[in-house]
Amino acid sequence: MSQKTWGGRFAGDTDRRVEAFTESISFDRRLYRQDIVASQAHARMLGEVGLLTAAEAEQIAAALDEIGGEIEAGRMVFSVSLEDIHTHIERALITKLGDLGRKLHTGRSRNDQVATDLKLWVRDSIDELDGLLADLQRAFVESAERERGVVLPGYTHLQRAQPVLAAHYFLAYVEKFGRDRDRLADCRKRANVLPLGAAALAGTSLPIDRESVRAKLGFDAVAANSLDVSSDRDFALEFVFGLSLIAVHLSGWAEEWVIWSTTEFNFLDLPDAFCTGSSIMPHKKNPDVLELTRGKAGRVIGSLQQLFVLIKGLPLAYNRDLQEDKAAVFDAFDTVAGCLAVAAPLVRQTKLRREVIAARLEDGFLDATTLMEGLIARGVPMRSAHEAVGNLVRECETRGCRLADLPDDVFGDAGASVREVLGVANALAAFRSAGSTAPAAVEAQLRAWRERLA
Repeated sequence: MSQKTWGGRFAGDTDRRVEAFTESISFDRRLYRQDIVASQAHARMLGEVGLLTAAEAEQIAAALDEIGGEIEAGRMVFSVSLEDIHTHIERALITKLGDLGRKLHTGRSRNDQVATDLKLWVRDSIDELDGLLADLQRAFVESAERERGVVLPGYTHLQRAQPVLAAHYFLAYVEKFGRDRDRLADCRKRANVLPLGAAALAGTSLPIDRESVRAKLGFDAVAANSLDVSSDRDFALEFVFGLSLIAVHLSGWAEEWVIWSTTEFNFLDLPDAFCTGSSIMPHKKNPDVLELTRGKAGRVIGSLQQLFVLIKGLPLAYNRDLQEDKAAVFDAFDTVAGCLAVAAPLVRQTKLRREVIAARLEDGFLDATTLMEGLIARGVPMRSAHEAVGNLVRECETRGCRLADLPDDVFGDAGASVREVLGVANALAAFRSAGSTAPAAVEAQLRAWRERLA
């Protein structure tokens, strides 16, 4: 009998070059756990509907457990002649059980089988990523608590803008990664729909029970249209889109910390364990982990583009092009998971250089906007207040001083009363809007995130 699952139609052997060209076992072998679990559920369902006996179904399920153990132990020999992980497992089952092993594929196709396996893998991967993201959020919350009394210059356009509490800064990243977790959870809902039972594209005439398989595998629903689900990879694109946004958030954070670790800024003390040196310059301490995190975002975004181009012109239903989806999905996941694994300990071990930050904190007119708002609160129209403070800043630049150093008479009728908002400490204390860097608001944010992440 042919080693191929489809060999009966063909009179001759497949060209070796075609076997090498069409194989996917080199990358889809990592689906073996999902393939075994889905196959066990399918076998038990076949037993329930009478296409197998109950004893046969359990015999197949037990043999699949043995095969899984052999793969984990490294005892399975993979061959391009068997194409993919599904065929390897089925061939191993037939070797163990003979004709009984040949009954497993009853009522299913590799088309719905691989879609099911990939959905199970994406579901498992989302759960793993959620844990990594939660740990990174906790690392930022810990940093917020440790540095809660520190005031930082906030930036727009990389120019000093307004003062912010360091805790507020760290919590900004907690918010970003929280949205990433929400997106993945939302993606998981759409991925958690069972393809198995669609067979090749039209379903099957055999009396299978898809609801039974759904319950066994923990899917939320059974796919309603066999044509759609046998070719659907929306869930894969949505998953990699979520990964791309995580990578972009990590890249932005990494860029910021690369800048902040320079001599010019000197805001951060990065841990030696997460930096490297130079082969020629003995004084260098390079933020290579951060730089690679920044660079790897392009790789993840590239995987998303690859998937978009892959599916853009495919007619219904399954096409072999879809074999190319897994390499992009796997690589995007591996890249992001690797970045997250080093990000959390790096955040935990990095310290702010408080003295350096404090020494220049009054530079850059961080209190200018609060001064403008102080004038507005006294009845000055916003645009007039904006222009007036702009003139004062220009006067400070001419005199080489800060706003708080100006004499009372330059402030006009407001006079000495506006001094209560001048200087970084007073400017910070003036904030009051919800979600702002006001100390009370930041404490509320910190308390809420601590509870959510407990």
